[in-house]
Amino acid sequence: MAQQATPVRTARLGRALGPEPTAVSGVVLLLPGGDEVSHRRPSSILATASVRTLGRRLVRAGREEGLAAHVVHYRYRGWNGSEAHLAQDASWAVEEAVRRYGDVPVCLAGVDMGGRAALHAGGHEAVNSVVAMAPWLPEEDVAAPPEPVKQLVGRRVLVVHGTNDERTDPELSFRLAARVKKANREVCRFEVHSDGHGLHQHRDEVHALAEDFVMGALFGRAFSRPVRDALAAPPPLGLRMPLASGFGRSLRR
Repeated sequence: MAQQATPVRTARLGRALGPEPTAVSGVVLLLPGGDEVSHRRPSSILATASVRTLGRRLVRAGREEGLAAHVVHYRYRGWNGSEAHLAQDASWAVEEAVRRYGDVPVCLAGVDMGGRAALHAGGHEAVNSVVAMAPWLPEEDVAAPPEPVKQLVGRRVLVVHGTNDERTDPELSFRLAARVKKANREVCRFEVHSDGHGLHQHRDEVHALAEDFVMGALFGRAFSRPVRDALAAPPPLGLRMPLASGFGRSLRR
């Protein structure tokens, strides 16, 4: 009996969240978390739950402008060292969005290891903005090359991190944001005081912040005062901006 070839795994875009607009003028690609090392298939329902909630909110906010949002389904659960599988899949997803929708701006929005993937894949010419929420970043090692940042020049970048995160060190995302800021002024980072890795305690505020940033980056809406201040402030002020309790309920633009 002939041995069957192992099927090649491919990344894919989930169906558009919410009603897909007739004319798409901007795309958000949502990148779930993952593991440092794993060649297993992701558990799609569990892995994508948190980004789906954010994606649905963004679609409601950007419906009039023609926003489409898709969850990226990875080939593997893990980053897997130099293979950087999640970053490869994020780059593929941008290409697929361009193929489907044409020349429209793309925002990469990722959580945990998906945040790292968003930062790595942000250099694609179609990407104009990146959101990294509680991004997983490697410990700094003099024997290993640092995380790349030059690909983020010309993009607007938002990093959000809980100060009590015990899975991904918030100090590492601050140091990365500081390196990005040296090459690109359009970077801000918000700290969610007392919140952990999942950013559950202040989820409404975090999602309101992401909405404010994405709508401004993709469609030119006016940023809220806190985002404007964070983008304009020199480091470290604009990279340690506290996310106010109740953000989003009474924004003054």
